[in-house]
Amino acid sequence: MAGSGNKADTVKQKFYGTYAHPKEEKPHKRRSKKQTSKTSVPESIGLAVRAAGLAQGKGDTEMCKRMNANNRANTANLASLRNACRFTAALLLVLGTLTALPAFAERPDIVWMAGGHAGWVESVAFSPDGSMIASGSWDDTIKLWRVSDGLLLRTLEGHTDVVWSVAFSPDGSKIASGSWDDTIKLWRVSDGKLLRTLEGHTNWVTSVAFSPDGSMIASGSDDRTIKLWRVSDGALLRTLEGHTSYVESVAFSPDGSTIASGSGDCTIKLWRVSDGALLGTLEGHTGEVTSVAFSPDGSMIASGGGWNDSTIKLWRVSDGALLRTLEGHTDDVYSVAFSPDGSMIASGSGYDPVTEKLDKTIKLWRVSDGKLLRTLEGDLVGPVFSIAFSPDGSMIASGGWDDTIKLWRVSDGSLLRTD
Repeated sequence: MAGSGNKADTVKQKFYGTYAHPKEEKPHKRRSKKQTSKTSVPESIGLAVRAAGLAQGKGDTEMCKRMNANNRANTANLASLRNACRFTAALLLVLGTLTALPAFAERPDIVWMAGGHAGWVESVAFSPDGSMIASGSWDDTIKLWRVSDGLLLRTLEGHTDVVWSVAFSPDGSKIASGSWDDTIKLWRVSDGKLLRTLEGHTNWVTSVAFSPDGSMIASGSDDRTIKLWRVSDGALLRTLEGHTSYVESVAFSPDGSTIASGSGDCTIKLWRVSDGALLGTLEGHTGEVTSVAFSPDGSMIASGGGWNDSTIKLWRVSDGALLRTLEGHTDDVYSVAFSPDGSMIASGSGYDPVTEKLDKTIKLWRVSDGKLLRTLEGDLVGPVFSIAFSPDGSMIASGGWDDTIKLWRVSDGSLLRTD
């Protein structure tokens, strides 16, 4: 089960080195593979993430363009802080979690798939037929789970750093994974075989998505680009450039003609797949855009805002108009997803290291009027990094900092199973 003392110590040591006590006000230095290995990370990570000296990492200290009705002002150092919320959340909560986790099994509204990952779960995805869930983690692996009973089917190993994003191909035969090792890997679901590795990004790969026909993969990266790859042979088809900060999320439109990308520059960009032309830029978020998703009919885009934002925004694709802003989260929104019928949006939230607010909820919103329908809390004592609807819309899978995947029933949140 996630949260055992020995495993927690091992994970902390692997990812961060020696911890400072959460209350110690020592500077946080962002881990960077460009400057240090996993085993030679900074010796202390504290809550002083506001400190001016926390800009470590890729040597790329981005200033997010802050959009509002009056001006475009720069906010404080988004690039260096984009993951500090996740680091700090673990530091604040690790002691409480080690003692609280055994009680979680008594909750009647959640199911988890535990005993597998040895690190935070950054990404979850349902297979097209709804029978499996893929999860990507800070333990550098992808795991495949059977939804019916939570059985761990297999573990895909090959990445050498955090797996930040996973996606099933439309026919369910392949999985794409994006990692902090700067690569995309393509795997065969039936036996877990690594089919190929796509190399070309010069920094962390933060998001991957298959085109609706399965012929292409889009990838977003901290190198500020989106790349399009041909699945059949792994050829790089084109590189889309235009963002001025890291690309956090990419998504194909349902008809495959357009790609949306969300970035640390606080914008969403729309790109034409056929030639890579920039079609438009959607401005309105006041923090990084952490997640983008097309509605099933392709008429809208939902976007989640991090760092100084904490909102979900709905945009009309045809003209880029902002339709509405959904407010209710108190911290960064890490993930957004439309229900398969397009009637609802789910959003997952986490931790803001500056305000020290902890939201740790999943919210369900009605698309037609933006009404908040339900808040899922359960045992969520830490950030929710990723959410996904099942293909039939009856369940939501979530991945987070406690190393587990949770399944929620959308209709009433009642207990499905405890593994």
